[in-house]
Amino acid sequence: MLESDALFELEQDPATGTFADLARQPLAELVAPDWAAALAGVENELRGVLAFLAREEAAGHQVLPPPPNVLRAFRQPLAGVKVLLVGQDPYPTPGHAVGLSFSVDKRTRPIPRSLANIYRELENDLGIPARVHGDLSAWAEQGVLLLNRVMSVRAGSAGSHRGKGWEKITTAAVTAVANRRSADGSPVPLVALLWGKDAETVRPLLAAGTPVVSSAHPSPLSASRGFFGSRPFSRVNQLLLEQGSPGVTWELPPAP
Repeated sequence: MLESDALFELEQDPATGTFADLARQPLAELVAPDWAAALAGVENELRGVLAFLAREEAAGHQVLPPPPNVLRAFRQPLAGVKVLLVGQDPYPTPGHAVGLSFSVDKRTRPIPRSLANIYRELENDLGIPARVHGDLSAWAEQGVLLLNRVMSVRAGSAGSHRGKGWEKITTAAVTAVANRRSADGSPVPLVALLWGKDAETVRPLLAAGTPVVSSAHPSPLSASRGFFGSRPFSRVNQLLLEQGSPGVTWELPPAP
């Protein structure tokens, strides 16, 4: 990994900066270098979304996640992505959203019910006991792109930033992930992990032959309709191994 790429792995202080500040920064300072190149074609759209978030902020609305973390999913290098895990939009509860789908701040108690269900299935699948925290950054560091389809939300109002421009940006991101090629022209190992209807919308963006593990969403409303028992973690690792890539160590640190 390049030293410049490693800078984007560091968790920033979510208490600093505003969305207006973010909107003025060069793209190469907002995301990892290879992500900056991949998203250059939608930079204007990204600027538009950031301007919208600045207006929300100026109007007195709390926007989640905080500015330094809204693009956190793109701080790990694009080149290292091997699992695409798509979520809906950030948790609308203040203090929960951290810019990685399904993940929450390590101090959040109790963890959200969707994440508790993910831990339950992880234990049933691989025998890994649930953690008391919900910090999934250890997955991101191994190349699991924890990408919400919509990357911001107004506090207390789930789904409030849908249709504001994020969809085009995350479409470009998924397309970039899916169309990477090795030096010999072969596809880069990748497994798409799609939970629920929103995640399924990215399936047409995947390159032909991309392995997909899909099921119902882990939310309390749908987990019993096909998420429980789907064994996604072992299936993803098997599909990675079949492509010549090491599997993901899904076990999280007991205390991050």
